[in-house]
Amino acid sequence: MRKHLLPLLIAAASLAAPMAAQAEEVVIAALGDSLTAGYGLPQGEGLVPQLQDWLDAEGAEVRLINAGVSGDTSAGGLARTDWTLTPEVDAMIVALGGNDFLRGLAPEAMRDNIDGILTKAEAAGVETLLVGLRAGPNYGAEYAAAFDGAYAELAETYDVPLYPDFFAALQDGQGVDAARRAYLQADGIHPNAAGVALIVEALGPQVQDLAERALAYQGENDGSQAAAR
Repeated sequence: MRKHLLPLLIAAASLAAPMAAQAEEVVIAALGDSLTAGYGLPQGEGLVPQLQDWLDAEGAEVRLINAGVSGDTSAGGLARTDWTLTPEVDAMIVALGGNDFLRGLAPEAMRDNIDGILTKAEAAGVETLLVGLRAGPNYGAEYAAAFDGAYAELAETYDVPLYPDFFAALQDGQGVDAARRAYLQADGIHPNAAGVALIVEALGPQVQDLAERALAYQGENDGSQAAAR
């Protein structure tokens, strides 16, 4: 009887193996500035913890790492990329540029810095989601066009998905002034907890797709290594 059961057990184990692989946890680092770090908000109400709760509710096997540093420019993000991309990281959200804009730094420099981040992620085999911002009129139309266009250009160059405007969900169906009153902190820059919740609802599906792409990449890579052996 045991001899007859052995092939069945082996077959069952082989069928279960892909399912186990699909259930593996995907680790995603969120590389950003104060918008990612959760500036001005109680613990648990910032972007990363709210996004983690959203993913958990969706049943996604994802663990987020908060790699947001308040005040960081794209140059600071580039300087931190190597040690953010630890071996456990499978994917990365890149959400930088807000402080470049606030300081009036050259869009070309921001583009070069994020280019460097995406280059490092690609070399590490890490799937990426690029999160952009829309520049205001502070520095003129030419500056705004160069700033906004940098994200789209980089997304196309590296063939990565782009979430074009971090704040887009806050302005859905209402004017800018009303959105500021309802969803921003007193500084008029950082979202409050309710604003973060709206951003998470809009951004969450993109992050879920990112996790699925990271899993698919892992599967392809594992298959290639198995074939090589």
